[in-house]
Amino acid sequence: MSVVLPDIEQIHDAAARIAPYAVVTPVLRSARLDALVGAELHFKCENLQRGGAFKFRGACNAVWSLDDEQAARGVVTHSSGNHGNALALAAATRGIPAHVVVPEGAVRAKLEAIQQAGAVLHRCAPTQAAREAAAAEVQRQTGAELVHPYADARVMAGQGTLVLELMRQVEALDALITPVGGGGLAAGCAIAAHGIDPALTMYGAEPAGADDAAQSLARGARIDSLQADTICDGLRTLIGEPNFAALLSHRTQVITVTDEETIAAMKLLWRELKLVVEVSSATVLAAALKQREHFTGRRVGLVLTGGNVDLDALPW
Repeated sequence: MSVVLPDIEQIHDAAARIAPYAVVTPVLRSARLDALVGAELHFKCENLQRGGAFKFRGACNAVWSLDDEQAARGVVTHSSGNHGNALALAAATRGIPAHVVVPEGAVRAKLEAIQQAGAVLHRCAPTQAAREAAAAEVQRQTGAELVHPYADARVMAGQGTLVLELMRQVEALDALITPVGGGGLAAGCAIAAHGIDPALTMYGAEPAGADDAAQSLARGARIDSLQADTICDGLRTLIGEPNFAALLSHRTQVITVTDEETIAAMKLLWRELKLVVEVSSATVLAAALKQREHFTGRRVGLVLTGGNVDLDALPW
C-alpha cells in the first residue's frame, strides 16, 4: 500500500477540520504514579474522546476530507472495534453511509457500539487477509471510500491532532509514549511532536505477544507476519508499511510489555486516575514502569487511547 505520510501542516489542517466534532480531551496527573516512575507523567485522556477512543480524530478527518460526490457513496473500513465505531460516528456527522468489516472474536461491547452508531456490519474470519478481502468486496459493491484503520494519511493526520492539544496543555514535554498496533497513532503523533519540537523523544509501547514493531525496528526492516497472542485486542495488528517508515524516521523506541505487566498497569490507572481505560491503553504506563531509566526526572506525555471495556467479560 503506497501512502504518503502527512506533514505538520496537514495535521494543523486536520485539527481545524475536526474541531466542530471532536472533544478536546483533558490531561490528568497522579502524584502516586509520578512517584512510582520517578517522572512527571501527563496522561492524555483519549478514553474521553467521542466514541471512547482517539480513533474518532482520524476517522473524522478522513470523512470530512471527502468531496461531496465521494462522500455520498459512503465509507468502508475493517476494524476490531474502535476505528469502526469512530468511522460510523464520523460518517453520521456528515449523514453518509458507513460499512465496517469486523473479524470474528471482536469485543462484544465494541460491536454493539458500531451498530448503535449506525454502521452496517460485515463479518469475516479473524485474519488480516480476510479483513482486507471483505473490505475490498464491500468497496466494489458500494463504491464506498476505503478509510484504512492506520495506513491512511488522513487518518494519521487526524490522530496527530491530539499531540497539538497535548503540547498546548503541557509545556516542554521531554518524551511521549503511545501504544503501537497498526501504527497510525504512533506515526501521526511522531510527525506532530517533531513538527513542534524535534528534540522530543518518541516511545512506543507494544505487547510482547504482538511485538512486530519491536522486531522490525531491531532488524531494520518490517516483518510481514506474526501470530499475535495478547490480551490487548486493539494492538494485535501488524504495523503498516508507511507507519513503520515513520517510526524509523522519527527514531521511535519501542518498549515491549507482558500482558501481566499491562493488566497491573491498568489496575493502577483505574485506581489512581479513577478512569476506566481499556487494556491496550495501559501499555504506556506499563512501559514507563518497566523501563524507568528512560523517564526518570523527565516530563512525559502518555496517551490513554481508549476506554471501551466489556465489563461483563472481565475475569475478575
